[in-house]
Amino acid sequence: MTTTRPAWAYTLPAALLLMAPFDILASLAMDIYLPVVPAMPGILNTTPAMIQLTLSLYMVMLGVGQVIFGPLSDRIGRRPILLAGATAFVIASLGAAWSSTAPAFVAFRLLQAVGASAMLVATFATVRDVYANRPEGVVIYGLFSSMLAFVPALGPIAGALIGEFLGWQAIFITLAILAMLALLNAGFRWHETRPLDQVKTRRSVLPIFASPAFWVYTVGFSAGMGTYFVFFSTAPRVLLGQAEYSEIGFSFAFATVALVMIVTTRFAKSFVARWGIAGCVARGMALLVCGAVLLGIGELYGSPSFLTFILPMWVVAVGIVFTVSVTANGALAEFDDIAGSAVAFYFCVQSLIVSIVGTLAGALLNGDTAWPVIC
Repeated sequence: MTTTRPAWAYTLPAALLLMAPFDILASLAMDIYLPVVPAMPGILNTTPAMIQLTLSLYMVMLGVGQVIFGPLSDRIGRRPILLAGATAFVIASLGAAWSSTAPAFVAFRLLQAVGASAMLVATFATVRDVYANRPEGVVIYGLFSSMLAFVPALGPIAGALIGEFLGWQAIFITLAILAMLALLNAGFRWHETRPLDQVKTRRSVLPIFASPAFWVYTVGFSAGMGTYFVFFSTAPRVLLGQAEYSEIGFSFAFATVALVMIVTTRFAKSFVARWGIAGCVARGMALLVCGAVLLGIGELYGSPSFLTFILPMWVVAVGIVFTVSVTANGALAEFDDIAGSAVAFYFCVQSLIVSIVGTLAGALLNGDTAWPVIC
């Protein structure tokens, strides 16, 4: 049994205010930058392929970095990993803003991803340390997932507005300012949460990969987030291209799915108390299937619209929350003494599954329809 440091006594809103910015910033650094990507080759006098590296390398390092920093956080603690990662993120954001050459810009984007991966691992390892056996844990996991659902919808809009009125550098300066505020808050209020007895014991990470529970719940998490990832990828083509929504109309329609996730999260604790972790995942998977059936009916017998595409996604959104709110506790329950490593592998495996399956679904099926989401 692990011994937890008695230093974390924040209310749930205070804890969310402290932790959520780091979770959001890691994703926002990708999405807020997208609107200016087409202009960057001309700005930095380089090729589109070089600028594409700033996207692909960011995603790769985000996954690889977590595998590095997870075990490291088990050795030296969550707080130093978080503060170092946030500091690197601030420096990289400012460096990217003032880069005048493509190699420098790519290098700072890579450093930004390193910082983001450290922030993510430290944040989720802290959640595991503090809330593993508390009902607030499912609310935090659910809210984090719901917040991240908003970022792909609102991040590009914010990036387009900032880029249009203040220039592309202002996008990265904004990221630096937000990260600096979060860093200052954490510097004063983020106490170490690594269990005290981890200092004495260093357990192998191999049992993580031999655990059936880890794989069952990680695949469940991947199914939930993968469905949303494919929806995020296909929604613009379906609603803007086929249903002929305006960009504003699309943004509002897209955001309703994330809103359903946030509202559902409000009741997550009661769901877990009634059904347990396995029961929540089973019901979540059932809702994903129901949503897919509704999407299929709309695709076969209707035309792309709010009714045939977005409303079924509301059902899917509820299923996603039922699932992702509890899968971390199910997958990581046996590994409290190596929570940093377990969290890192949990998210790394999920990222690999989602990226591979999501990319194949979009490539092999018609991306102008709901079929990639359905399958």
